[in-house]
Amino acid sequence: MDLLRSLPIGLYLEQPVTWLHRVDSRVKLAWLMTFLIAPILANPAWRLMLVAMLIVLTLTAAIPLRVWKQQMGLLLLFCLLVFCLSAIAPDALPSEHQPRIPADELTFSQQPATLPPPPEPKAWYKPFDLGSNSPTQNSKSQPQTKLPQPTNYRYVLFKGGPITITRKSIDLAINVSTLFFTVIYSTNLYLLTTASEEITCAIENLMSPLRRLHWPVTEIALTLTLSLRFIPLVLEEIQNLVRSVSTRAINWKKLGFRRAAQVWLLIAERLLENLLLRAEQIASAMTVRGFTSPDRHRVEWHQLHFKIRDWIALGCLILLWSARLVWGWDS
Repeated sequence: MDLLRSLPIGLYLEQPVTWLHRVDSRVKLAWLMTFLIAPILANPAWRLMLVAMLIVLTLTAAIPLRVWKQQMGLLLLFCLLVFCLSAIAPDALPSEHQPRIPADELTFSQQPATLPPPPEPKAWYKPFDLGSNSPTQNSKSQPQTKLPQPTNYRYVLFKGGPITITRKSIDLAINVSTLFFTVIYSTNLYLLTTASEEITCAIENLMSPLRRLHWPVTEIALTLTLSLRFIPLVLEEIQNLVRSVSTRAINWKKLGFRRAAQVWLLIAERLLENLLLRAEQIASAMTVRGFTSPDRHRVEWHQLHFKIRDWIALGCLILLWSARLVWGWDS
């Protein structure tokens, strides 16, 4: 088991350098926010188009198959499972509710237990039995024929046994499954093709107007950089602890629930100690190099400059939002 390869969360793909790597980090951040915000109040066709765009971006960027095959495959399988469960689930239509207690309970309780017999019909009510063949009774006695539908519209798309699939359940299934895929995979693709220093540089550049409000923009960017760099260390510590437990061949069935819980608590305590030790080592390394605070030491990031490909990406982003505002609303 190798967590650093099976779960490359927050890791940067250094080789090969694709065209997504060369796009400015600020433009990629704008595209990421688009993939996160655009599905809100969007119709199912628009959500499916966003999923298709993410898949096309991955394929055209020529990212190695070993990197995205397992992640995209498992994520697509999970979204397909969510789609199937949401499609066969009830569509939450309102049901008629009838109160079990009468509205006027006191009057209802004072009524007699047995109702009086109905009065006898008068002799003159049906003279010569002329009312037996009335058109109203004839219409009730005749079976009613089912009229054909004027259009091909059907609310219930499939009904077989306990499974019922309606239009509303299909829309709900598409919305939920595509939202899971878009949010998770767009973030992963952004972290995969953008270095942590470029991310923090883009965030600091976009947050630079907040300096007038005396916000510590550089400190926020530096903290974000350290947190992104710390994610691989956390995965490495978890991997080492799991391997150390597996090599001891512990028989969990003989331990029982109480002793097994004690062992896992010791492992969690050891993990916390190792992470705090790593954090202390990073702090010591920064102190030895003379770093005290971003106010006294200038933190140099990447120099960001827009190029032709960045302007093309911004133009495509404007066209995408224009189409979203015109045709993408859920009716």
